[in-house]
Amino acid sequence: MEKTMRSLWLENQTLKISPEFQIPVPGKNEALIRVRLAGICSTDLEMVKGYYPFTGVPGHEFVGEVAAAPDNPSWVGKRVVGEINITCGTCRECRAGRQTHCLNRSVLGIKQKDGAFAEYLTLPIRNLHAVPDEVPDELAVFCEPLAAALEIQTQIQVHPDDRVLVIGAGRLGQLIARTLALAGCDLQVLVRTDAQRKLLDSIGAAIITQAELPQRSMDLVVEATGSPDGFLLAREAVRPQGTIVLKSTYKGQLNLDVSSLVVDEIKLVGSRCGPFAPAIRMLATGLIDPANLIDATFPLEEWQAAYASAAAPGTFKVLLRP
Repeated sequence: MEKTMRSLWLENQTLKISPEFQIPVPGKNEALIRVRLAGICSTDLEMVKGYYPFTGVPGHEFVGEVAAAPDNPSWVGKRVVGEINITCGTCRECRAGRQTHCLNRSVLGIKQKDGAFAEYLTLPIRNLHAVPDEVPDELAVFCEPLAAALEIQTQIQVHPDDRVLVIGAGRLGQLIARTLALAGCDLQVLVRTDAQRKLLDSIGAAIITQAELPQRSMDLVVEATGSPDGFLLAREAVRPQGTIVLKSTYKGQLNLDVSSLVVDEIKLVGSRCGPFAPAIRMLATGLIDPANLIDATFPLEEWQAAYASAAAPGTFKVLLRP
């Protein structure tokens, strides 16, 4: 095997390609994974703006093939996706079953762990999930964001008679809307473009514009715009004692009228990583098919065009093929 590889490198909010980056060596109970496809998400775009002070290889949505697993050779050759939090297993959060909040965690492509915008990456075997043969790479690469969409329903029980609004119908919002539609709730999705509307036509939700935003009437509002303005819209729409789920990550701070939240007894729920196993099942059975969200695929050396495409208004999923 070659000793060097191509990768993207993020440092001081600047991206560059590093053609002579060392191929990582898997540690104990780790696997070396050859990346087949990786997705650019809003967090990757925000990190270039300084959302999180990360130095290293970005990227955390991927599907790959295990190239080496010295302690677990049965994994070699398997197509896999991987959970992005690398945890210690011994801190109080891990012992309490809250591994994604491990006090000593590193996070693939985000915190102290080189990520997927490279030819190879490493992850612990315990983070890996085998991809069924019937799930092509172009669908498997959606496993991490689909799991994040499903996390909402592990945090909050969504009832069929709940009035639910999703604000933001972009990359993640599309997946959130599709998973919530399966709960049978009274679902509305706020869209800004015809492209967003067309992608949601088949899920049975009411598609609305900002001018039609419901006022103080929704039981649950999911904010997935990637912008502080999205919270203001969510606040307008949620009823007293209702719940706002926050999915956006962005650089900067949000100004809150905390007193109104107290008076109306609004529940705020932060939501990020979610369960991979049901996400894989949904992709395998066709219950969720995100293929129509893919706008473009670029080779790694065309990363500048890929990032520009991903950042363009109205673009959904852009993939990199290392």
